[in-house]
Amino acid sequence: MERRSIGAGALSVGAVGLGCMPMSWAYTPSRRRGHESLAAVHAALDLGSNLLDTADVYGPFTNELLLGRVLRERRSDAFVSAKVGLRAGDQHVVADGRPGYLRRACDASLRRLRTDVIDLYQLHRVDPEVPVEETWGAMAELVGAGKVRALGFCALGAGAGPGAGRRGDRGYRTTLRHLERLQQVFPVSAVQAELSVWSPEAASQLLPWCAARGVGFLAAMPLGSGFLTGTLTPGEGFEPQDVRARHPRFTAEAMASNQVLLAGLRRVARRHGPGVTVAQVALAWVLAQGPQVVPVPGADRAHWAVENAGAARLRLTAADLAEIADLPVDVGAWD
Repeated sequence: MERRSIGAGALSVGAVGLGCMPMSWAYTPSRRRGHESLAAVHAALDLGSNLLDTADVYGPFTNELLLGRVLRERRSDAFVSAKVGLRAGDQHVVADGRPGYLRRACDASLRRLRTDVIDLYQLHRVDPEVPVEETWGAMAELVGAGKVRALGFCALGAGAGPGAGRRGDRGYRTTLRHLERLQQVFPVSAVQAELSVWSPEAASQLLPWCAARGVGFLAAMPLGSGFLTGTLTPGEGFEPQDVRARHPRFTAEAMASNQVLLAGLRRVARRHGPGVTVAQVALAWVLAQGPQVVPVPGADRAHWAVENAGAARLRLTAADLAEIADLPVDVGAWD
Protein backbone atom coordinates (compact mmCIF):
# COMPACT_ATOMS: atom_id res chain seq x y z
CA MET A 1 0.00 0.00 0.00
CA GLU A 2 1.31 3.44 -0.92
CA ARG A 3 2.20 5.68 2.01
CA ARG A 4 2.26 9.42 2.41
CA SER A 5 4.01 11.35 5.13
CA ILE A 6 2.33 13.59 7.67
CA GLY A 7 5.15 14.96 9.75
CA ALA A 8 7.39 11.98 10.43
CA GLY A 9 4.53 9.47 10.30
CA ALA A 10 3.57 7.19 7.43
CA LEU A 11 -0.13 7.27 6.58
CA SER A 12 -1.66 4.88 4.06
CA VAL A 13 -2.85 6.63 0.91
CA GLY A 14 -5.95 5.35 -0.82
CA ALA A 15 -6.91 3.54 2.37
CA VAL A 16 -9.77 4.06 4.78
CA GLY A 17 -8.96 4.98 8.36
CA LEU A 18 -10.77 3.87 11.50
CA GLY A 19 -12.71 6.33 13.64
CA CYS A 20 -12.70 4.87 17.14
CA MET A 21 -15.24 7.21 18.79
CA PRO A 22 -18.27 4.85 18.50
CA MET A 23 -16.40 2.28 20.58
CA SER A 24 -16.64 4.49 23.67
CA TRP A 25 -18.74 7.59 23.10
CA ALA A 26 -21.71 9.28 21.41
CA TYR A 27 -23.34 6.27 19.70
CA THR A 28 -25.49 3.37 20.97
CA PRO A 29 -24.13 2.74 24.49
CA SER A 30 -25.76 -0.70 24.75
CA ARG A 31 -23.73 -2.00 21.80
CA ARG A 32 -20.31 -1.27 23.26
CA ARG A 33 -18.27 -4.42 23.65
CA GLY A 34 -14.57 -4.04 24.38
CA HIS A 35 -13.50 -7.34 22.83
CA GLU A 36 -15.43 -6.63 19.63
CA SER A 37 -13.95 -3.13 19.39
CA LEU A 38 -10.47 -4.59 19.78
CA ALA A 39 -11.23 -7.05 16.97
CA ALA A 40 -12.30 -4.13 14.76
CA VAL A 41 -9.01 -2.32 15.36
CA HIS A 42 -6.98 -5.44 14.59
CA ALA A 43 -9.02 -6.09 11.43
CA ALA A 44 -8.42 -2.55 10.18
CA LEU A 45 -4.67 -2.79 10.77
CA ASP A 46 -4.51 -6.21 9.10
CA LEU A 47 -6.02 -4.67 5.94
CA GLY A 48 -3.67 -1.66 5.85
CA SER A 49 -6.13 0.86 7.29
CA ASN A 50 -3.46 2.16 9.62
CA LEU A 51 -4.99 5.50 10.70
CA LEU A 52 -6.57 5.16 14.15
CA ASP A 53 -8.43 8.32 15.17
CA THR A 54 -9.22 8.94 18.83
CA ALA A 55 -9.48 11.72 21.44
CA ASP A 56 -9.06 11.98 25.19
CA VAL A 57 -12.65 13.22 25.52
CA TYR A 58 -14.04 9.98 24.01
CA GLY A 59 -15.30 8.13 27.05
CA PRO A 60 -13.75 10.26 28.43
CA PHE A 61 -10.37 8.50 28.39
CA THR A 62 -11.69 4.96 27.81
CA ASN A 63 -11.18 5.11 24.04
CA GLU A 64 -7.47 5.81 24.43
CA LEU A 65 -7.19 3.04 27.03
CA LEU A 66 -8.79 0.60 24.59
CA LEU A 67 -6.44 1.57 21.77
CA GLY A 68 -3.51 1.29 24.13
CA ARG A 69 -4.22 -2.44 24.42
CA VAL A 70 -3.68 -2.78 20.67
CA LEU A 71 -0.78 -0.35 20.39
CA ARG A 72 1.13 -2.23 23.08
CA GLU A 73 1.48 -5.04 20.53
CA ARG A 74 1.16 -3.27 17.15
CA ARG A 75 2.50 0.25 17.48
CA SER A 76 4.57 -0.05 14.30
CA ASP A 77 1.45 -0.93 12.28
CA ALA A 78 -0.53 2.14 13.31
CA PHE A 79 -0.67 5.86 12.56
CA VAL A 80 -2.10 7.33 15.75
CA SER A 81 -4.24 10.45 15.48
CA ALA A 82 -5.36 11.90 18.81
CA LYS A 83 -7.18 15.09 19.73
CA VAL A 84 -6.90 17.53 22.61
CA GLY A 85 -8.67 20.72 23.66
CA LEU A 86 -12.03 19.47 24.94
CA ARG A 87 -12.82 18.55 28.53
CA ALA A 88 -15.89 16.55 29.47
CA GLY A 89 -18.13 17.87 32.24
CA ASP A 90 -21.18 16.28 33.81
CA GLN A 91 -23.57 17.30 31.05
CA HIS A 92 -21.41 19.01 28.45
CA VAL A 93 -17.95 19.48 27.01
CA VAL A 94 -15.93 22.68 27.19
CA ALA A 95 -12.96 23.89 25.17
CA ASP A 96 -9.66 24.28 26.99
CA GLY A 97 -6.70 25.62 25.05
CA ARG A 98 -4.50 26.66 27.96
CA PRO A 99 -0.85 25.63 27.43
CA GLY A 100 -0.51 24.04 30.86
CA TYR A 101 -3.61 21.92 30.32
CA LEU A 102 -2.42 20.81 26.87
CA ARG A 103 0.93 19.65 28.23
CA ARG A 104 -0.72 17.61 30.99
CA ALA A 105 -3.31 16.20 28.61
CA CYS A 106 -0.64 15.07 26.14
CA ASP A 107 1.33 13.25 28.82
CA ALA A 108 -1.85 11.55 30.01
CA SER A 109 -2.80 10.48 26.47
CA LEU A 110 0.67 9.02 25.90
CA ARG A 111 0.29 6.91 29.05
CA ARG A 112 -3.17 5.67 28.12
CA LEU A 113 -2.14 4.91 24.53
CA ARG A 114 0.99 3.11 25.72
CA THR A 115 3.21 4.91 23.27
CA ASP A 116 6.02 7.43 23.48
CA VAL A 117 4.84 9.54 20.55
CA ILE A 118 1.57 10.55 18.88
CA ASP A 119 1.80 10.71 15.08
CA LEU A 120 -0.81 13.45 14.63
CA TYR A 121 -2.04 15.62 17.51
CA GLN A 122 -5.13 17.61 16.61
CA LEU A 123 -6.66 20.66 18.24
CA HIS A 124 -10.21 19.47 18.84
CA ARG A 125 -11.75 22.92 19.38
CA VAL A 126 -10.56 26.51 19.58
CA ASP A 127 -10.86 27.92 23.09
CA PRO A 128 -12.52 31.35 22.78
CA GLU A 129 -10.76 32.43 25.99
CA VAL A 130 -7.23 31.70 24.74
CA PRO A 131 -5.57 33.16 21.61
CA VAL A 132 -5.32 30.30 19.14
CA GLU A 133 -1.67 31.19 18.50
CA GLU A 134 -0.92 30.57 22.17
CA THR A 135 -2.63 27.19 22.08
CA TRP A 136 -0.90 26.20 18.85
CA GLY A 137 2.47 27.36 20.14
CA ALA A 138 2.12 25.07 23.15
CA MET A 139 1.27 22.17 20.84
CA ALA A 140 4.33 23.00 18.71
CA GLU A 141 6.44 22.69 21.83
CA LEU A 142 5.20 19.11 22.15
CA VAL A 143 6.61 18.42 18.68
CA GLY A 144 9.94 19.90 19.77
CA ALA A 145 9.89 17.69 22.85
CA GLY A 146 9.44 14.57 20.69
CA LYS A 147 6.04 13.70 22.15
CA VAL A 148 4.15 14.53 18.95
CA ARG A 149 5.20 14.18 15.31
CA ALA A 150 2.79 16.57 13.58
CA LEU A 151 -0.12 18.89 14.33
CA GLY A 152 -3.62 18.93 12.91
CA PHE A 153 -6.66 21.16 13.18
CA CYS A 154 -10.11 19.73 13.74
CA ALA A 155 -12.96 21.70 12.14
CA LEU A 156 -15.73 19.36 13.26
CA GLY A 157 -18.80 21.32 14.20
CA ALA A 158 -17.66 24.40 12.30
CA GLY A 159 -20.66 24.20 10.02
CA ALA A 160 -23.36 23.59 12.60
CA GLY A 161 -25.86 26.37 12.95
CA PRO A 162 -28.06 28.60 10.80
CA GLY A 163 -27.50 28.29 7.08
CA ALA A 164 -25.93 24.83 7.23
CA GLY A 165 -27.06 22.52 4.48
CA ARG A 166 -25.85 20.18 1.79
CA ARG A 167 -25.11 22.98 -0.64
CA GLY A 168 -24.76 25.84 1.83
CA ASP A 169 -22.00 27.67 3.70
CA ARG A 170 -21.06 25.62 6.74
CA GLY A 171 -18.97 28.29 8.37
CA TYR A 172 -15.58 27.25 7.03
CA ARG A 173 -14.56 30.83 6.41
CA THR A 174 -13.80 31.08 10.13
CA THR A 175 -11.85 27.82 9.93
CA LEU A 176 -9.77 29.16 7.07
CA ARG A 177 -8.93 32.29 9.04
CA HIS A 178 -7.79 30.12 11.95
CA LEU A 179 -5.68 27.98 9.64
CA GLU A 180 -3.89 31.00 8.22
CA ARG A 181 -3.11 32.21 11.74
CA LEU A 182 -1.83 28.79 12.78
CA GLN A 183 0.44 28.55 9.75
CA GLN A 184 2.28 31.62 10.99
CA VAL A 185 3.18 29.76 14.20
CA PHE A 186 3.81 26.15 13.12
CA PRO A 187 2.84 24.11 10.03
CA VAL A 188 -0.59 22.51 9.89
CA SER A 189 -0.10 18.94 8.69
CA ALA A 190 -3.74 17.87 8.51
CA VAL A 191 -7.27 19.21 8.74
CA GLN A 192 -10.23 17.15 9.89
CA ALA A 193 -13.79 18.07 8.98
CA GLU A 194 -17.05 16.42 8.02
CA LEU A 195 -17.12 15.28 4.41
CA SER A 196 -19.66 12.93 2.90
CA VAL A 197 -22.18 12.56 0.09
CA TRP A 198 -24.70 14.50 2.15
CA SER A 199 -22.21 17.00 3.58
CA PRO A 200 -19.88 17.81 0.66
CA GLU A 201 -19.20 21.46 1.51
CA ALA A 202 -15.64 20.88 2.71
CA ALA A 203 -14.70 19.61 -0.76
CA SER A 204 -15.10 23.10 -2.20
CA GLN A 205 -14.31 25.18 0.89
CA LEU A 206 -11.44 23.41 2.69
CA LEU A 207 -9.87 20.93 0.29
CA PRO A 208 -8.46 23.60 -2.07
CA TRP A 209 -6.62 25.18 0.87
CA CYS A 210 -5.21 21.79 1.89
CA ALA A 211 -4.26 20.78 -1.66
CA ALA A 212 -2.41 24.03 -2.31
CA ARG A 213 -0.24 23.49 0.78
CA GLY A 214 0.25 19.73 0.77
CA VAL A 215 -1.90 19.37 3.88
CA GLY A 216 -3.68 16.07 4.55
CA PHE A 217 -7.44 15.96 4.99
CA LEU A 218 -9.21 13.56 7.36
CA ALA A 219 -12.84 13.15 6.32
CA ALA A 220 -14.94 12.70 9.43
CA MET A 221 -18.41 11.14 9.35
CA PRO A 222 -18.01 9.96 5.74
CA LEU A 223 -20.94 7.58 6.26
CA GLY A 224 -23.27 10.26 7.61
CA SER A 225 -23.20 8.89 11.18
CA GLY A 226 -24.43 5.56 9.85
CA PHE A 227 -27.22 6.76 7.58
CA LEU A 228 -25.19 6.25 4.39
CA THR A 229 -24.66 2.58 5.22
CA GLY A 230 -28.32 1.97 4.36
CA THR A 231 -28.73 -0.13 7.51
CA LEU A 232 -30.82 2.28 9.63
CA THR A 233 -34.61 2.00 9.66
CA PRO A 234 -36.69 5.22 9.73
CA GLY A 235 -38.76 5.40 12.90
CA GLU A 236 -36.73 2.75 14.72
CA GLY A 237 -35.40 5.39 17.09
CA PHE A 238 -32.13 5.77 18.97
CA GLU A 239 -31.04 5.33 22.56
CA PRO A 240 -31.33 8.54 24.62
CA GLN A 241 -27.55 8.94 24.91
CA ASP A 242 -27.02 8.49 21.18
CA VAL A 243 -26.24 11.88 19.58
CA ARG A 244 -28.49 11.01 16.63
CA ALA A 245 -31.54 11.04 18.91
CA ARG A 246 -31.32 14.86 18.90
CA HIS A 247 -30.19 15.46 15.31
CA PRO A 248 -32.78 16.77 12.83
CA ARG A 249 -31.45 14.49 10.10
CA PHE A 250 -32.43 11.46 12.14
CA THR A 251 -36.08 12.12 12.84
CA ALA A 252 -38.31 9.47 11.33
CA GLU A 253 -39.64 11.98 8.79
CA ALA A 254 -36.20 13.18 7.69
CA MET A 255 -34.84 9.66 7.41
CA ALA A 256 -37.80 8.63 5.29
CA SER A 257 -37.35 11.63 3.00
CA ASN A 258 -33.62 10.98 2.67
CA GLN A 259 -34.12 7.43 1.40
CA VAL A 260 -33.85 8.89 -2.10
CA LEU A 261 -30.14 9.51 -1.39
CA LEU A 262 -29.66 5.87 -0.49
CA ALA A 263 -31.56 4.78 -3.59
CA GLY A 264 -29.09 6.71 -5.74
CA LEU A 265 -26.10 5.16 -4.00
CA ARG A 266 -27.64 1.69 -4.40
CA ARG A 267 -27.96 2.24 -8.16
CA VAL A 268 -24.26 3.03 -8.33
CA ALA A 269 -23.38 0.02 -6.15
CA ARG A 270 -25.33 -2.36 -8.41
CA ARG A 271 -23.40 -1.17 -11.44
CA HIS A 272 -20.17 -2.24 -9.78
CA GLY A 273 -21.33 -5.78 -9.18
CA PRO A 274 -22.56 -8.03 -6.39
CA GLY A 275 -20.97 -7.51 -3.04
CA VAL A 276 -20.46 -3.76 -3.45
CA THR A 277 -22.35 -1.97 -0.69
CA VAL A 278 -23.91 1.44 -0.27
CA ALA A 279 -21.33 2.26 2.40
CA GLN A 280 -18.47 1.40 0.05
CA VAL A 281 -19.87 3.71 -2.63
CA ALA A 282 -20.17 6.52 -0.08
CA LEU A 283 -16.55 6.01 1.03
CA ALA A 284 -15.30 5.71 -2.55
CA TRP A 285 -16.92 9.09 -3.27
CA VAL A 286 -14.91 10.60 -0.40
CA LEU A 287 -11.68 9.00 -1.66
CA ALA A 288 -12.38 10.42 -5.12
CA GLN A 289 -12.28 13.98 -3.78
CA GLY A 290 -8.48 14.13 -3.76
CA PRO A 291 -5.27 12.19 -3.13
CA GLN A 292 -4.78 13.85 0.26
CA VAL A 293 -8.19 12.71 1.55
CA VAL A 294 -8.48 9.85 4.05
CA PRO A 295 -12.03 8.92 5.11
CA VAL A 296 -12.32 8.07 8.80
CA PRO A 297 -15.57 6.13 9.29
CA GLY A 298 -16.46 4.94 12.74
CA ALA A 299 -16.69 1.20 13.28
CA ASP A 300 -17.05 -0.90 16.41
CA ARG A 301 -17.26 -4.33 14.78
CA ALA A 302 -14.68 -6.18 12.70
CA HIS A 303 -17.05 -6.86 9.81
CA TRP A 304 -17.74 -3.11 9.44
CA ALA A 305 -14.00 -2.38 9.43
CA VAL A 306 -13.49 -5.02 6.73
CA GLU A 307 -16.36 -3.66 4.62
CA ASN A 308 -15.07 -0.10 4.94
CA ALA A 309 -11.53 -1.08 4.00
CA GLY A 310 -12.89 -2.68 0.82
CA ALA A 311 -13.96 0.74 -0.45
CA ALA A 312 -10.31 1.46 -1.27
CA ARG A 313 -10.58 -0.97 -4.19
CA LEU A 314 -13.69 0.66 -5.65
CA ARG A 315 -13.14 3.20 -8.44
CA LEU A 316 -16.13 5.35 -9.27
CA THR A 317 -16.53 6.46 -12.86
CA ALA A 318 -17.17 10.01 -14.03
CA ALA A 319 -20.77 8.98 -14.65
CA ASP A 320 -21.05 7.64 -11.08
CA LEU A 321 -19.72 10.89 -9.63
CA ALA A 322 -22.06 12.97 -11.79
CA GLU A 323 -25.06 10.91 -10.70
CA ILE A 324 -24.12 11.31 -7.03
CA ALA A 325 -23.65 15.05 -7.50
CA ASP A 326 -27.20 15.29 -8.85
CA LEU A 327 -28.81 13.59 -5.86
CA PRO A 328 -31.31 15.82 -4.08
CA VAL A 329 -30.42 17.94 -1.08
CA ASP A 330 -30.78 16.10 2.20
CA VAL A 331 -33.63 16.88 4.58
CA GLY A 332 -33.05 17.85 8.20
CA ALA A 333 -29.69 19.63 8.20
CA TRP A 334 -29.02 22.20 10.92
CA ASP A 335 -30.89 25.06 9.34
